[in-house]
Amino acid sequence: MRFALVLDDWGELGLPYQPYPDGREPMNPTITDLTITEPTNSDPMITEATITDTPVDLADHIRSSSAEQHRSTEQRTFITELMRGQRSLADYTRYLAQYAWVYEALEELVVRVKSLDLFDPTLARLATIENDLTALGVSDWRREHPPLPATVAYVTHLRALAQSDNLRCLAHHYTRYLGDLSGGQAISRLVARHYGATAEQLSFYRFDDIGDIVKYKRAYRDGLNALTLSKEEVDDLVAEVDAAFTFNGAIFDELAA
Repeated sequence: MRFALVLDDWGELGLPYQPYPDGREPMNPTITDLTITEPTNSDPMITEATITDTPVDLADHIRSSSAEQHRSTEQRTFITELMRGQRSLADYTRYLAQYAWVYEALEELVVRVKSLDLFDPTLARLATIENDLTALGVSDWRREHPPLPATVAYVTHLRALAQSDNLRCLAHHYTRYLGDLSGGQAISRLVARHYGATAEQLSFYRFDDIGDIVKYKRAYRDGLNALTLSKEEVDDLVAEVDAAFTFNGAIFDELAA
């Protein structure tokens, strides 16, 4: 079985990824046809983009558009070895500590940018990461696990996003949290199986406050599809999802060194 950190049907970070067996594209329509209508105001530079393919499955569009970056990230040595049981609990601890830096920056960003309904505060993971690190024997993760250069680059990028960058924030929110709700559940089981991690050390992957995870992911997808976006905004969102994969892949590479 091939293990990967980027999985399920949506393309967020998770595990394991299974492409459609016949190689076909998702059946749901994507954003392919835009009608540009003249504005009713007096400014000729302002136009309105109207998506004419309905219903538009934005989640499937993101998944198919970011497939190349998806595959590149899932093949990184560190994460595949970790999931196959070829690493150690100490390696998992190093991995988790790097993501403490990432989630701290991401959750600061979520608070800072213009709010979207998808930015559910019950998804926040930093507190659970800190609890897990304590259970893993880390008394001060900031001192004991300083950020790797790739982690610094990711955190710097997140902190550079402006208050108005809600869609770029959404790209990282989608990639990280939907991955935690999807493949993260498999990661939890594999880390427990291979390295003897206890429930106390794996609270990062428990989402007790959201109820049914499958229903929650479906609602998140519905929320994505309810967004009214221009083609340019969709393209920007996909580009930022690709950037998220690139940042995560770079962290995996440095963890493997």
